[in-house]
Amino acid sequence: MMPRVSDLAAELTEWTEFGAATARGELDVEGRRVPTFTNEFWTSQQREGHSLHEISYRACFKPSLPAFFIERLSKPGERVLDPFMGRGTTPLEASLRGRVPCGNDVNPLSAMLLRPRLSPPELGDVAKRVEELDLEAGAWRLPDDPTDDDLLAFFHPDTLRELHALRGWFLRRATSGELDAVDDWLRMVAVNRLTGHSGGFFSVYTLPPNQATSAEAQRRINDKRKQQPERRDVRAILVKKSRTLLADTAPLWRQRSGELAERAVLTTGPASRIRQLGDASVQLVVTSPPFLDVVHYANDNWLRCWFCGIDARAVPITMARTVEAWQQAMHEVFVELRRVVQPGGRIAFEVGEVRKGRVRLEEAVVPTAAAAGLVPELVMVNQQEFTKTANCWGIDNNRRGTNSNRIVVLRRD
Repeated sequence: MMPRVSDLAAELTEWTEFGAATARGELDVEGRRVPTFTNEFWTSQQREGHSLHEISYRACFKPSLPAFFIERLSKPGERVLDPFMGRGTTPLEASLRGRVPCGNDVNPLSAMLLRPRLSPPELGDVAKRVEELDLEAGAWRLPDDPTDDDLLAFFHPDTLRELHALRGWFLRRATSGELDAVDDWLRMVAVNRLTGHSGGFFSVYTLPPNQATSAEAQRRINDKRKQQPERRDVRAILVKKSRTLLADTAPLWRQRSGELAERAVLTTGPASRIRQLGDASVQLVVTSPPFLDVVHYANDNWLRCWFCGIDARAVPITMARTVEAWQQAMHEVFVELRRVVQPGGRIAFEVGEVRKGRVRLEEAVVPTAAAAGLVPELVMVNQQEFTKTANCWGIDNNRRGTNSNRIVVLRRD
């Protein structure tokens, strides 16, 4: 029997797993009263999930968030969807827990990051392919590619030459239809290793790997740090990161993951039109949409998109400037989610405090979802101690939304 929201509310009320009692409250928006529950509901530790999750992406939530809802609001074999999947945390966690992974994102980069991890290759096959790669081949250039002068702000000339060859291999194989599972995996790993702030990345010291800066800004970083891009061992980095990602995989899981991957639905397009999913075909949605104009995904992913042959400027990512514009965009999404979710199914819609806490998007979600025919059942505020992300940006604990997840749980009648 599926858990009822009253069961979830009762569990949240009695929750003391991390030592604190749950603070209960009520959200009153336009005459709708929705109970609220504030506590630490999942761990604040870094890298607590499966090794396959260790792919960086801007503003992604921890795997413990979707795991919380997947275990309580779905059963093995049922479909779990994220219509704004980013790096694919929800679909991957769904697969790891025996659910059928479904994901969508307007950026084709998302499917490239997720698909190989749903059914990963053996490390031996990866290492063999890496040794076979011709990293002396010529560059594959597309219209509007960045100039080498810009790319050399990040990469040593020899490293850049090999990256051009690696990129060309993937683009040629994809164009000819020869891109296989090992290529797909290696492209995903290469994308994740493009830029970062350690010797484990192809680049010189730069921003964290989930956020690429501009070439001009990178030159300023280089000048300030008195640094120049160092030569990187592209082959060694590809194998090392693959070994890390594959650390938790096992033969029994691989067999099951392959079966689930065959049933997966991964799409690229707006979250308001996921036509590959039939009516009432999804049991649970766990997602986090773009938050107003806070995160510039196209700018953050420009180097990743370049490597994959994607025009980042052509990706129509939602960048609403006002709450009203955001609500209009989300209304269309909620209408679509009501179509694909089964009666009695749930939507865990994670939003955050933005604009220094002056805007709490759960207050915008409740009336917008209700207008689309969904029932707002409760709001969870997962409040945690200091996180690595907050510390990186110099943000105090539980300030500006960095340390809290605000999730509106909706039901389709």
